[in-house]
This record gives sequence, C-alpha cells and structure tokens, in this order.
Amino acid sequence: MTINVYNQNPTPAGRFVSRLTRDTVALVLAGGRGSRLEHLTDWRAKPAVPFGGKFRIIDFPLSNCLNSGIRRVGVLTQYKAHSLIRHIQRGWGMIGGDFGPFVELLPAQQRIDENSWYKGTADAVYQNIDIMRSFGPKHVIILAGDHVYKMDYGPMLAYHVAQHSDLTIGCIEVPVADASSFGVLSMASDGRVEEFNEKPENPAELHDKPGTSLASMGIYIFDMEFLCKQLIEDNVTEGSTHDFGKDIIPRVIPTSAVYGYSFLDKQSGGQSYWRDVGTLDSFWGANLELTRVLPELNMYDKEWPIWTHQEQLPPAKFVHNTADKQGAAFNSLVSGGCIISGATVNESLLFSNVTIADHTVIDQSVVMPDVVIGENCHIKRAIVDRGCIIPDNTSIGVDPVADQKRFCVSPGGIVLVTPDMLGQSLHSIA
Repeated sequence: MTINVYNQNPTPAGRFVSRLTRDTVALVLAGGRGSRLEHLTDWRAKPAVPFGGKFRIIDFPLSNCLNSGIRRVGVLTQYKAHSLIRHIQRGWGMIGGDFGPFVELLPAQQRIDENSWYKGTADAVYQNIDIMRSFGPKHVIILAGDHVYKMDYGPMLAYHVAQHSDLTIGCIEVPVADASSFGVLSMASDGRVEEFNEKPENPAELHDKPGTSLASMGIYIFDMEFLCKQLIEDNVTEGSTHDFGKDIIPRVIPTSAVYGYSFLDKQSGGQSYWRDVGTLDSFWGANLELTRVLPELNMYDKEWPIWTHQEQLPPAKFVHNTADKQGAAFNSLVSGGCIISGATVNESLLFSNVTIADHTVIDQSVVMPDVVIGENCHIKRAIVDRGCIIPDNTSIGVDPVADQKRFCVSPGGIVLVTPDMLGQSLHSIA
C-alpha cells in the first residue's frame, strides 16, 4: 500500500486545512472493554472487534485520520489489548519513520505512579501528557476508537480555528430514546455549547425537532495548551472521575469557548452515517446493513478507503450445483478464504476463512473469521464469534427457549455464540 504523506489541495482553503492537519495530533481512546457487547469482549477490547467482513472497528477512526491528512496518531490501549496491539502492528505499521507520520501505541504503563492504570478518558490522556507535548502539536483531536463512520476531520479543525474555540465537540442527532447512552449537548444558535450532560436519564430534546437529541460523537478538538491546563487541573480535583464527558467538559463550558460541530452530509445537508456499535443489537444491525443493495455506508468508496491488515487469502468458493445441494449466497457479503459447500447463505455477512458444509442454511447472521459450520445446520439472526466449530444438525436462532439455555440472547433476539459457550475454549488459562 502506497500512501501520499500529505494531501496537497491547490486551493487556499485546501492549503489552510492541510496546514491545520499537519499541526494536529490525534489520540484514539481504545482502552475500553465495551461491556454492552457481552461475551464478544470477554477476550478483546471493543475497538478490536471485527466489523464489516475484513476490518476491525478501530480501522474506521484510524482511516479517517489517514484520509484527513492527520498522520501523527497515538492509540491508547488498556483492557485485554493483545489482539488490538497485534492488529495495529500488522495493519498500521506501514506508517512510521523518523521524519513525521506515525501510528504509535500508548498502552497503560503506570507512567505517573506504580499504582495508576488509566482511571478515565481524561486520565488516559493526562498520563501521556509528556509524550503528547513531545509531538509539539497546536491542536489535539481526541477520538473514540469504537465507532463506525467516515469523516473528514479537516473541516472540523477549520471550524474550530474560525470560532476561536478552546474545545470543539463533534455531534450528531439521535432519537431521544437512544440519547441516554451518550453525552447530550444543548447549543445556542451560534454553535456555542451551553450545557453538556453525560448519559442523562432524561436527555434534552432539540427545540425544533421533538423526539431528537444532540449527542456527542466522542470527538473532541482542543487547543494543545488549553487541554494540558485542563488535564493538570482535573488531576488534582477532588472527587473527579477523570473523564472528559463527566468532568472536564461540563466544568469548562461556563468559562471557555466551547462549540459544537454538527456532522452533516455535504450533499444532502442531513445527518451523515455514524454508528455506535456498542450493543449486540446495534452491532448485528450495522453489519447486516452492509448487505443491502445500496447501504448507507459505502465500503466501495475509492476516494475514502478504509485501511486494514490484509490477509493473503484465496477467493471465496461456492461449490456444488445439483438437485439436492447447491452452494449459493444471496444479498450477502462473503470474504476471502470462505468455502460454501452445498449450503445457502442469505442476507448474511461472512468474515474470512468461514467453512459451511452441505444442507446448512445461514440467514441474517454475522459469522466471524475462522468459523466451521457443519452439515444440516440452521442459523438465523445470530452472531457467531471467531473460531467456533458448529456441530452437524445444530439449530441457532430457531428455538428461543433452547437458545436462552446455551447462548447469550440480546433484547432484540439476536443470539451470540462463542467458543466458550460451545465448550471449545480458545483462551484456556489452566
């Protein structure tokens, strides 16, 4: 993969944004477990969860940085980070060198004292404040490592500078019923943030759009010196949970220039694609959206590619075309290395190296890498985790009572199957 180190746009506006991105460091917060994903994050951090057939969730914010011209990126890791670290090393090790661009891992390493792991999102950045200062940025963009979207951060940086903002918060409209899972903003007509509540029980609604709230995307742009001052002050504030959403943002709003930046589609003016895949239902739904004829997330966009570690795999293979068995897939995504042998796949997404045997039907399911599914199985509305071996004649997603006894079933009826649930532990510590 050949990468042009900086996008050079000949227009004055393009050059302005290019200078801003060069003077910016991105910090991706990738240390959280994501407990709402249940057993999917028993052995991996949420940003390392596979998504979209060949990617990991963290590939989306990292690709946004790369495509936006932000080429100095730190990834802060903590919870069960082995697979995440391995993925970053394999998939993003091509960006690095002594003269500028890098994607650098910043694991929790007790830099402040020997008893201090990352205690919150703000504390994670505070514990790396010396490293951040050594990069010498004018601006710092802080990103959540666990959302799926495509976004050019350049215009948001330009907005931040034009508003003379100390802090700019990326935001998106969400149904008020979902808003309690996010930080919720109230903004004045000029974009200034008047109030910010982290995961409120009764989210504020937009005055002109009842039933809708303005939610934080977990994207924050700070001026460097302002950020350092707030982190240092927060570190000595008694009772602080050392979190951006709970502590720092509400505290600085009354006395600082804090603005919101709405993430809108440039063509339609409506909301751009952004998904918080933090629950089994939302994760399953976001993956299955990709099987539509015209999905909202365009994975075939050559102007805004999603970069990742690319395994060298043979093409997907569909075998048998006889009266009693036929290997076929309909309205589905099937990744490299898959073998569909006399089985039928419908409205499903298969990751790499999935093998499905004769007379099996897969319907509306997400099947992770390296899964083997036997003969005469029926799997419906399920997520099958990496490495599972599904025995012959297994039914999943067909009998809710039986599923509840063996597997994890989401509020929306999505069945999660992991190797541990099948007695096939891949992570034995005995």
